[in-house]
Amino acid sequence: MTSSFALGYNTNGFAHHRLADALAILADLGYDGVALTVDVHHLDPKTTRDADLVALGRRLRRLGLTAVVESGARFVLDPRRKHRPALLDDDGWRTRVNWLKRLVRIADAIGAPVVSLWSGVAHAGMRVDEQLDRLAERLAPVCREAERRNVALGFEPEPGMLVDRMARYRKLRQRVDSPAFGLTLDLGHLHCMGEVPIADRVREWAGDLVHVHAEDMVHGVHEHLPFGTGEIDYAPIVRALDETGYDGMVAVELSRDSHRAVDAARESIAYLRGVISSASSSSR
Repeated sequence: MTSSFALGYNTNGFAHHRLADALAILADLGYDGVALTVDVHHLDPKTTRDADLVALGRRLRRLGLTAVVESGARFVLDPRRKHRPALLDDDGWRTRVNWLKRLVRIADAIGAPVVSLWSGVAHAGMRVDEQLDRLAERLAPVCREAERRNVALGFEPEPGMLVDRMARYRKLRQRVDSPAFGLTLDLGHLHCMGEVPIADRVREWAGDLVHVHAEDMVHGVHEHLPFGTGEIDYAPIVRALDETGYDGMVAVELSRDSHRAVDAARESIAYLRGVISSASSSSR
């Protein structure tokens, strides 16, 4: 079995590295791509110019790296409040909408086909259906920007947020009328939330899937762990991705391992290559 998907690594796991250094390291380690979390230290929105994006696109091509743009920076919009303002907020939500539209433009500029995003935490005092209606309405201008630039949006169910499970994603998907809107599937989140077998979820949602996050995790605990230190068996997941023809990126997400970024990235690609090789041998 030769996997059709690209192996990538999220730059939130290189929080103490310059972006140029992180990209060079990932290319040297053999990664196919990078999941680029635009943040205060990587493409700082206050200082990044159009010329910087052109240069980054050239660098990615020179290194042979594909890219996906991630929107998960914690304090890029508000230095005092994590992930705020959010799409569900009463005030400030337009700032988040404009930020997501800017990320779509960044993706277009550097040649990244996907922007990954999520809902934000639930709004206290509002019914779930009302919140989903609000979320869909506020995603609409982001979808239009993505359609104009031929960029896909990968919406990620996230533990602790309004859209935390696939059932909530399904309800949101029914409200969002856009060909640009798709799914980012975080494999650890599925395990954390008990949405198993994970391979079955991959097959179920293959038609929506535009991006994948990968890490290890234990049931009921939302903590991204290095491979082999949690409970996830990746062999059936790799087989499901192959069977469904997924050809996007599988991006390792280990932000809490930034202090050991190079070792974590090296160990991760060795683990995933080993799983792919074993899955290939067992399918013969």
